[in-house]
Amino acid sequence: MCHSPGSPSEVAGATPRPAHGPAVDPMRLEPVDEVEITILVDNVYDALLTGDDDTRRPSLAVGVEAAPHFEEGRTFVGLTAEHGFSALVTTKRLGHASTLLFDTGLSPTAMVGNADRLGVRLDELHAVVLSHGHFDHAGGLAGLAARLRSAMPMIVHPEAWTHRRTVAPGGQILPFPTVSKKALREEGFDVIERRVPSLLLDDSVLITGEVDRTTEFERGMPPGHQAWTGDGWTHDAKIIDDQALVVHLRGRGLVVLTGCGHAGAVNIVRHAQRLTGVERLHALVGGLHLSGPAFEPVIGPTISALTQLAPGLVVPGHCTGWRAQHALAAALPAAWSQSSSGTSFHLAGAAA
Repeated sequence: MCHSPGSPSEVAGATPRPAHGPAVDPMRLEPVDEVEITILVDNVYDALLTGDDDTRRPSLAVGVEAAPHFEEGRTFVGLTAEHGFSALVTTKRLGHASTLLFDTGLSPTAMVGNADRLGVRLDELHAVVLSHGHFDHAGGLAGLAARLRSAMPMIVHPEAWTHRRTVAPGGQILPFPTVSKKALREEGFDVIERRVPSLLLDDSVLITGEVDRTTEFERGMPPGHQAWTGDGWTHDAKIIDDQALVVHLRGRGLVVLTGCGHAGAVNIVRHAQRLTGVERLHALVGGLHLSGPAFEPVIGPTISALTQLAPGLVVPGHCTGWRAQHALAAALPAAWSQSSSGTSFHLAGAAA
């Protein structure tokens, strides 16, 4: 179902605008003392990755299941990787910790299964945020619904319910599963639709809402990605419901979490800078959608812009693509880190 527009003034106010330079009146995003991002689902699971003081990798024995053909009667099964993304975000401020779930992966079982093996209590979440309506970010909502003890706030862009499909060059059509607002409400989610930025958890977490598209090179999806308008199918280049999660880590700068980054990684970071008035980028984590022939020309200018921003941590995941991963690792060797299901990144603010 497509979202019906509001009044002309509401539509005009929600329309992405070309914005250059710092915002006239930045939002006050309260700094946090610590951020921990746990990748619950990603396209990769590597049980042999090593961690460090700030990066915790799960044990090879994180998942155990019965297997009678082994002498011990059990075996290690690790965690699930799939073409999807989900991350747990815990912020600490003034001694108080709060946890959000950002996206839920592709399947109904992977995110909740990985959470169980990692000892994550999904019934203690404060809210769920959907980066956009694509099914590889919303599939785990069914599994999550079974764990809810009370109504769970879910922040989502109103266009996330849009019917979408892809049309291959040869004409083959693949309809996408569409998220149902009615079903989510019946399952216990308190659906909160927002086009504009939202501040959560005592103004310490920012959900960007629609992202301004200001770069010349981040032009969105190719013509084969289409959306239903109610009258017909049209090229859906922008995926306008794409939004990111932003935290201001005290004394370090912005921590930006993307789902697919359909708005463009550089557009997203610059939008976060304008909204908050914080120029420094400390960390960029999540999908950057630089995979495949349509997006590989964007890799160079994206890396050039990110290199100038000099982040302390870059964790590209999900739909970033192997060519972009290699290029990012080469350009930002001290910052780049391999994403993997089950990995936690602990980021501490600067001492007062």
